[in-house]
Amino acid sequence: MKTEKEKMLSGELYDALDKQLSDERLRTRLLLKELNDSREDQAEERSRILKELIPDAGEGLWLQPPFYCDYGTNIKVGEKVFFNFNCIVLDVMQVTIGSRTLFGPNVQIYTATHPMDHKERASGLEFAKPITIGEDVWVGGSAVICPGVSIGDRAVIGAGSVVTKDIPSGVFAAGNPCRVIRSLEQTE
Repeated sequence: MKTEKEKMLSGELYDALDKQLSDERLRTRLLLKELNDSREDQAEERSRILKELIPDAGEGLWLQPPFYCDYGTNIKVGEKVFFNFNCIVLDVMQVTIGSRTLFGPNVQIYTATHPMDHKERASGLEFAKPITIGEDVWVGGSAVICPGVSIGDRAVIGAGSVVTKDIPSGVFAAGNPCRVIRSLEQTE
């Protein structure tokens, strides 16, 4: 029989109030408090916290506190990724972020979701869908990335956008719902 964590990570309905998951979220909250209370001149301390919080991060991860996430351990980050102030990553399932990707302030990344059927939703169970964001992406401030979305390499997402569907590589996309506005690729 699968644990609730195994169900969660495989995209099945699971109980978020499970003791193991609750304990892991508490551990994360304590690390986030340390991170968010740290100062700019405490680079070594911030680095230690980030290695524990997001163990699968490449070199040069830069988070401007405050930062919030559910687990941290379900976030995979390439090199030189930047999160501006007040970003939220609900990493109930895998969030993969490519190298040199930039997030404006207040960006929200949600893998967590709930059943559409009200009876199923009333059970208290939830599920998640993974999110993949490519390399060299720029996500403007206050954008929301919804469960199950992929954003291709070199894409730019306009500020305030709500990304509900996949966005291809090399485009500028914006709006609610977010849609491709134009190509950014240069043709020779």
